[in-house]
Amino acid sequence: MRTSSLAGGGMLIGFNLFQACKPSVKPPIDLSNLDYNDFNAFIKIANNGAVTIFSPNPEIGQGVKTAMPMIIAEELEVAWKNVFVKQGILDTKYYTRQVAGGSQSIRHGWDALRQTGATAKQMLVNAAALRWGVDANDCKVSEGVITSPTGDTLGYGEVVNEAALLEVPEEVSLKETKDYTIIGTETVNVDIDGIITGKPLFGLDYTKEGMVFAAVVRPPAFGQKLKSFDYSEARKIPGVIDVIKIGKKVQGLLEADPSFGSKISPSDKIAVIAKSTWQAMKAKNVIKAEWEDDTFMESTADHDKKLTDLLDGTQWENRRKDGDVNKAFKEADTVIERTYESPFLPHNCMEPMNFFADVTASKVHLVGPIQTPEWKAGLVAKMLEREPEDILLEMTRMGGGFGRRLYGDFVLEAAEISDAIGKPVKLVYSREDDMSAGVYRPAIKYRIKAAIKDGQLTGYHLKEAAINDNMYGLIPNFFPAGAIANYQVDTANYQSNITTGAWRAPYTNFLAYAEQSFFDELAEAMNVDKVQFRIDLLKKVQPEKDERIQYDPDRMIAVIKKAVEKSGWGQQPKGVFQGFANYYCHNTHVAEVADVVIENGKPVVKKVTCVVDCGIVVNPMGALNQIEGGVIDGIGHSMYGDLAFEGGMPKASNYDRYRLIRMKEAPKVEVHLMQNEHSPTGLGEPTLPPAGGAVANALKAATGQRIYKQPFAKYPELLKIIEEPIIG
Repeated sequence: MRTSSLAGGGMLIGFNLFQACKPSVKPPIDLSNLDYNDFNAFIKIANNGAVTIFSPNPEIGQGVKTAMPMIIAEELEVAWKNVFVKQGILDTKYYTRQVAGGSQSIRHGWDALRQTGATAKQMLVNAAALRWGVDANDCKVSEGVITSPTGDTLGYGEVVNEAALLEVPEEVSLKETKDYTIIGTETVNVDIDGIITGKPLFGLDYTKEGMVFAAVVRPPAFGQKLKSFDYSEARKIPGVIDVIKIGKKVQGLLEADPSFGSKISPSDKIAVIAKSTWQAMKAKNVIKAEWEDDTFMESTADHDKKLTDLLDGTQWENRRKDGDVNKAFKEADTVIERTYESPFLPHNCMEPMNFFADVTASKVHLVGPIQTPEWKAGLVAKMLEREPEDILLEMTRMGGGFGRRLYGDFVLEAAEISDAIGKPVKLVYSREDDMSAGVYRPAIKYRIKAAIKDGQLTGYHLKEAAINDNMYGLIPNFFPAGAIANYQVDTANYQSNITTGAWRAPYTNFLAYAEQSFFDELAEAMNVDKVQFRIDLLKKVQPEKDERIQYDPDRMIAVIKKAVEKSGWGQQPKGVFQGFANYYCHNTHVAEVADVVIENGKPVVKKVTCVVDCGIVVNPMGALNQIEGGVIDGIGHSMYGDLAFEGGMPKASNYDRYRLIRMKEAPKVEVHLMQNEHSPTGLGEPTLPPAGGAVANALKAATGQRIYKQPFAKYPELLKIIEEPIIG
């Protein structure tokens, strides 16, 4: 890919030929003979009118590789059928926030991407106007064709060479929402043909001539370090090239940047290099390694005790304090206190961790699936003591991320191996590597205490006890912040040698279940309608007087009312038990209603009605995929997700012992999108957190039992769930 800088720089216009993936269809454009002009880092336009748009952010299945170019194309005024999309590389000069995390890609890119398309369009119109000798304001554009006041026409390709030489306009007009022709339309994923025909799009697909493969032996338990190893048998396996010890460079990086410590093991590791992945993995399995305990080998029982001790202790960090909760509790007619518990969770991406690295004297070439390319390129540069400009990082499509690919320990390993052997190398994790050497969602406990006085909620105290950094569990300014006069949020944590980090919908994936279940219990104690109870609280919020409040109470009330309407709340036939939850996270407001029935003596989630306010929907088809996926993922992990540890070792390393939701267990998800003209917000994560709360509240209606721990299916005495046997 070629880029050029312009005065005012920072934009790129380009073309992508995704339809060429169809073997029975000839590409409409001969890419080898195109004469491109680079407008900026996003857009390229050829002299025949072809348009390529580069998508700057990592694609993990959330659809940004389709949606971000749609935004540019809308303002560029080109026909989507004539647009080709390509994945951009890491480019810190022309792109900003090349990150897939927090459901923020579209939200942060919305204004800049529209400006990019509109600026390029204006330059093309200005060029045509100069040729005609007319005022550019009198020209019109439709699908890449510029029309003069007298009816003359010029295609973008006819003026692209002249336009590229013009000054970049500082101010341009953006389209009104009512005039959109691309944004808001059902648009097929630009990679779909390649995905279903097996084209090399993912990190595991990447190859390069002369490349070798690596597999790594890591400590079997967290808290261990390598003492010695015997690789004599491994070297006898055909195809094995070398066996080396790695880890010193990563340890040096950890010393320089201790904040990365909870995300990667500090132990030395053993890398096997071979001519194929299979040969490397076979050899890895016969290496005789001796490990010694470095720190305490924690088990699930240890975590449980430490979290409980934190909840019962006094070492707290205050996150928000309104009024006086202690006074509210002393004066209360009723005080309700509940504790909610969650386990560790692995990420279980469909595509295991992998990365390509080629470290040479002139450059470091990195290719693979990563959610934070700039961060990882910077860490590799530090680790290898190279200049940042020495690093070339290309992003591939990812077979899932969910937060695991934020951290990129596998990128560092690949780079260290390539540097040591002087060859291009592809590092590949097995499924067992992926699950047992992960960066997990930390186990967390919440304790919520509420005061009720004269039929009103007068006090609310939320405590979080978490493992490692507690930034992954709590947002103090989300609902019900601002709705209760006496409101306090405190956190505490302890450090574990088990690596932990963000897991899909961090901060909220478990908290939403805890709070929404607690709200239902409060409403029952106060003998008020559960939904109206939430609405009444929201009506008390005054965000204009409290800038800390992050949610919009009016938008939240609207999604609640829509969910009540669309789900038939309270009007279902006998035998259908409903549970309600609403939540705000990742800048999006969501309300969900779960329908549960009893079949063969056990509760079954049959349907979830989901109402979402995410502002303008760029691609409704992509939005539906994200919403449905988030709901089902939220239900599945609330019901079944559980990773226990014994002596620092995960008790599950593959799907024979780790329970995921099955296809037959996935409920129908009915989606309703609120229509408004607010700027777009996140969609990849917001529908996951309330799903667990809606299901828990529906299970209470069906069984009469409240659940205070996840996964729900672990407590058959509460749910009367008959688990299907798991092999082993």
